[in-house]
Amino acid sequence: MSRPQCSRCLRPVTHCLCALIPSLDSRTRVLLLQHPSEVNHALNTARLAALGLNNAQLLVGEVFEDLPTLLSAPGYQARLLFPADDAQPLQAYASSDEPLLLVVPDGTWRKARKMLHLNPLLAALPRVTLAEGAVSRYRLRKAPAPGALSTIEAITQALQVLEAPTCFEALLKPFDALIEGQIAAMGPAVFEKNHS
Repeated sequence: MSRPQCSRCLRPVTHCLCALIPSLDSRTRVLLLQHPSEVNHALNTARLAALGLNNAQLLVGEVFEDLPTLLSAPGYQARLLFPADDAQPLQAYASSDEPLLLVVPDGTWRKARKMLHLNPLLAALPRVTLAEGAVSRYRLRKAPAPGALSTIEAITQALQVLEAPTCFEALLKPFDALIEGQIAAMGPAVFEKNHS
């Protein structure tokens, strides 16, 4: 028998995060493309990001048929937040007159690459990247590489760069609470043994 679930944040009602989710405005439009395997993930940070940003949209799938329409949002220049040798640093767009449509794949690196492969229009987008050296708050997993961030952390960092001096730190409040709750549930001894 499953526990009652919040229909908004999809967390168990007893651990609902809605009171911590902000309602933030941004000039940047964020389009999150979530791999189906991430939807029921306990931490689902893409959903938290989409809920906390008024100018964000979350779509779930592997192939996105309406990508041509989504990427041609009037008044925005579409960029893919994904590493590549020719990716431009986000700082290059910080003072641009035309805001970005920041397209963010959400899934493991392998699944995100598969989404790019299955959506050639997505793969063809100019890529942007975050500054190196970021440290993740996601203490429950081993990062696949130095500077690897969760989806919500990457979006927060991107918006901090693109829309400085506006602060988007409030977007991380439900994420921090989620991490603390997971650590508390496993107990300090188990956390220390497996994650320190």
